[in-house]
Amino acid sequence: MTSRHAAVQRPRAARHSRRLRSHGVLRGVALGVAAVVVFGASGVAAVAAKLNGNMDKVDVSALVNPMPSATTEPDPDDPNAGQAVNLLILGSDQRDGVNAEIGGEAAGMRSDTSMVLHISADRSRVELVSIPRDSLVDIPACTMTNGKTTRATHGMFNSAFATGWDNGGDMTSAAACTINTVQQNTGLTINHFVVVDFAGFQQMVNSIGGVPMCIPTAMKSDMAGLSLEAGFQTLDGPTALAYARARKGQGIGDGSDTNRIGNQQKLIAAMVREVLSRDVLTNPQKLISFLSAATGSLTTDTGMSIGNMTGLAYNLRNINGGNITFMTIPFAPAKSDPNRVEWTSEADVVWANIAADVPALGEEPVAPEVTTPPPASTTAPVEPVAPVEPVEPVAPAPVETKKAGQEAFSVDDTTDVC
Repeated sequence: MTSRHAAVQRPRAARHSRRLRSHGVLRGVALGVAAVVVFGASGVAAVAAKLNGNMDKVDVSALVNPMPSATTEPDPDDPNAGQAVNLLILGSDQRDGVNAEIGGEAAGMRSDTSMVLHISADRSRVELVSIPRDSLVDIPACTMTNGKTTRATHGMFNSAFATGWDNGGDMTSAAACTINTVQQNTGLTINHFVVVDFAGFQQMVNSIGGVPMCIPTAMKSDMAGLSLEAGFQTLDGPTALAYARARKGQGIGDGSDTNRIGNQQKLIAAMVREVLSRDVLTNPQKLISFLSAATGSLTTDTGMSIGNMTGLAYNLRNINGGNITFMTIPFAPAKSDPNRVEWTSEADVVWANIAADVPALGEEPVAPEVTTPPPASTTAPVEPVAPVEPVEPVAPAPVETKKAGQEAFSVDDTTDVC
């Protein structure tokens, strides 16, 4: 990591401990929205001190294996100016304290949602890549805050987080081991990491008045506490969380984690559309409410500050929705275990493109729309034409949809039709 500062301690140790205990399964969903939207907000500076103080921070710099980095001097106003930025989004499945009341109590701590958020150096593209938790990858030897070092192994991706937590006993060790695993298997340099909790996600959804979504078929999951009728729905915080967590039940899908990833991506895209379509980013009261909910539920590295976010914000203010892309890293059933997955050769191309800071799938970025007014008329007005007989209406063409979780899609794409 780029930060050299010691871990920032919360004013109240009990509050810090309580927040660390309350991290839950789908925090990555909330964070995906927070990362995309916060970086696009231009009014953050006015409330930077307040929002920066909301976040719990841990210093992982001593435990993360160094990767090649740029040699240019950073811009003091935007330390990431001229450079691509990669954030690792983590959701941990620890459910006690406050989150036990939301998701049910469970022992241990596991990584249940993992995403890499890439922001291009020219600030024209944002790409969110989901990593299935059941991916079989090489997990490197990891050093913990207590001095222990684990052995390198080959196993499920989410076990990297568990290895750090079980052997180090803290978020710092868990996050550092996951970062090292991502860097070794992708070739990317991870600049920052973030984790967000159940309660914060609900607050974030409620702060924007809910999330409008198309629900093509009725969905019901007793395990997740979800019950939705078919049609257009506005999901409040608890319902949005249940939608993101649901894996089994009526209208949910095949019950797999990879199927659930698609629903999570659709939810993030809907939240981004809602924020960008309303005046959240220009209305100070709404902006403060939204960002307070987002940052109040984050645990991040000490290098992630509101000051860094504001530098990115200015250059991302005009990003096109078609250039905010969601995708799952290409995978196939693992040869060694059909219940696990392994990345395909297409995944190598995706990671290589991101490392080279070109579009992940090699596609051309969407150019911003430019509306040119028609030239002023220089001829006499045309006499009105007599009305013609009405013709039979032509049936509308089918709407092209993208299969979230299986196909890459953008904020501007349609994933469901009601």
